[in-house]
Amino acid sequence: MQKPRDLFPGALEMMILRSLKVKPMHGYALVQHIQQTSEDLLNVEEGSLYPALQRMLKAGWLDALWQTSSTNRRVRTYSITAAGKKHLVEETSRFEAMLKGIQLVLAN
Repeated sequence: MQKPRDLFPGALEMMILRSLKVKPMHGYALVQHIQQTSEDLLNVEEGSLYPALQRMLKAGWLDALWQTSSTNRRVRTYSITAAGKKHLVEETSRFEAMLKGIQLVLAN
């Protein structure tokens, strides 16, 4: 069994922003979405998720709204802001350039 690897800086934020472009979600739904979308290759721990969400709220990349879930629980639902969409485009571009560089080095 392979040891899980830490994500590189900014990866979790990119995945959260991309997930919230699909639709607003609460924390548990975000964890499930990332896990399912990655075909169970990625598992986001609550200890990483909630501090990231707080940083992103402070940065203005997310908005949050308290709502009642389908199970009648109070949940905080997050949505991406215009600043978050802009940040996602910038970070995705940087990531793609970094990935291309890594692929070039690995190919030689």
